[in-house]
Amino acid sequence: MAEQNVQYRVADGVAFVTLNRPTALNSFTNAMHDELRAALRRAAVDDAVRAVLLTGAGRGFCAGQDLAEVAADANADLGDAVERNWNPLIRALTSLPKPVICAVNGVAAGAGVSIALACDLVLAGKSARFIQSFAKIGLIPDSGGTWHLPRAIGMARAKGLAMLGDTLSAEDAAAWGLIWRCVADDILLDEATKLAGLLATQPTLAFANIKRLMHDSGTRSLDDHLEHEKDTMRMLGRSRDYREGVAAFLEKRVPKFEGK
Repeated sequence: MAEQNVQYRVADGVAFVTLNRPTALNSFTNAMHDELRAALRRAAVDDAVRAVLLTGAGRGFCAGQDLAEVAADANADLGDAVERNWNPLIRALTSLPKPVICAVNGVAAGAGVSIALACDLVLAGKSARFIQSFAKIGLIPDSGGTWHLPRAIGMARAKGLAMLGDTLSAEDAAAWGLIWRCVADDILLDEATKLAGLLATQPTLAFANIKRLMHDSGTRSLDDHLEHEKDTMRMLGRSRDYREGVAAFLEKRVPKFEGK
């Protein structure tokens, strides 16, 4: 990608995707949206990629929308911007058929929080901060913010963060269940890389279906969901990874999953 607002490389089964506008706290422009969605599409279809690691360059993860770009257009339609850029990005992250690990370094603000929450496992450095700053400029948490927040931390805490715009520390985010883990800043990328590397050796097809079923669970009755679980188990029971997993268990060896 020529613009390099988003850096992309693959190593050991992991696609390393880095938001790369550090002087603007990796806030998003239209061009950056295009590049990130292109990177995610590339990771989705590349058989060499079994996991994705998303992080930000510089002193922060992502400050959300670049307000300077929006303010330059006096007639900007924010709903159109959400429909054109943000919603497709969140859908790309949540529907990616491979696990997505997010390493939050420094601040995640506005839609930067929403991006992190759309990933599957979020690690944050101890100095990281999560700020739902939309209400401070008269807006709502978009990009799935009002969907992910109450499901992750409950309605009371979600409303408090969204309405007050208070800063949430990485340690509190982990304690509240908003993220997977809080780690020391100097080992954040190492820990995230280890986690991504581990997931890249595991049954990718099972992960894709875990994501799908969990994301769909809120829209179905229990009886309906049980049927979907049954159908998924039938499909996975015919996969090479299942046969390998059972064989490895019986032979008391480490399985060699292919993601198929």
